[in-house]
Amino acid sequence: MANDAWDPRRLPDLSGRTYLVTGGNRGLGYFSCEQLIGAGARVIMTGRSATRLQSARAALRKRVDADPSAIETMLLDTANLGSVRAAAASIRSRKKLDGLLLNAGIVHPPKERTTSPEGHEIVFATNVLGHFALAAELLTILASASGRMVWVGSLATKLTPYDPMDPELRTGYTPWRAYAQSKIATTALGLEADRRLRVAGVRVASIVAHPGYSVSGRTVGIRDVNEPTRGTRFTDSLQMPITQSKEHGAWSLVRALVDPTIGGGEFWGPQFGPRGEPKRGTPAKITREPAVGERLWEHCERASVPWPMSKAARRRRR
Repeated sequence: MANDAWDPRRLPDLSGRTYLVTGGNRGLGYFSCEQLIGAGARVIMTGRSATRLQSARAALRKRVDADPSAIETMLLDTANLGSVRAAAASIRSRKKLDGLLLNAGIVHPPKERTTSPEGHEIVFATNVLGHFALAAELLTILASASGRMVWVGSLATKLTPYDPMDPELRTGYTPWRAYAQSKIATTALGLEADRRLRVAGVRVASIVAHPGYSVSGRTVGIRDVNEPTRGTRFTDSLQMPITQSKEHGAWSLVRALVDPTIGGGEFWGPQFGPRGEPKRGTPAKITREPAVGERLWEHCERASVPWPMSKAARRRRR
């Protein structure tokens, strides 16, 4: 049972723990890193730009009183499976990884359907496929620490009826549908991963968390990390009753990553839906459909890399 006395402003001591956060140089990823490091953890912060990663690292060093060696940066583009494999190989050479926050993503998709270097629809590739492959590549090192992976969902999963029968939108592409379906897929895969890990007896927890309605205009300004315009500040302030800052949006993600009382297969988000302290919730019905999870899993394994337990099952059948 989750700890009802949990205080997101005062995390437990995370000294000796190591976490990897994708998309850690901006937004929710950055504030998740800030909170983890502030509690004593070591963080591997990944992103697509070396310059932006260094800016974020400099901001962390300025805002958090922590050992500089606790903040590591690594290039990783989740839209590029070659980049995912290279980063995973580097991480597997480490001694330990306690948790994986699968946060990176495209929130504002392109107006027209665009593809990744491997030919996959870019939003699906970035938000879903790259994370699926990264989790597969790092499963062994996570299992050695009885660690966990957290998939980042969205309120969008409860605002759309889309069934991702065509997850890469070869027809019917719209920016909203691309984003919404990617988050339905992310949530369904996180729940499906929990089912498969349990069956295989792998000691890794798969959890889904969402940040509510977290906006940059209600978030502290940090150079090269969060720099909303005056217009954005004004617009976001008008939505104050239903929004929160990205610092607060990171609370649910971080709790899912570090609270030892949270188990695999759980779904966490802000208490009041778009805002509030972390609370256990119920994911959208479509994401809980086993057939949806199985279909997406099979698609992702064909498109990227099979998970270790899938490889083992195939060897047994031979």
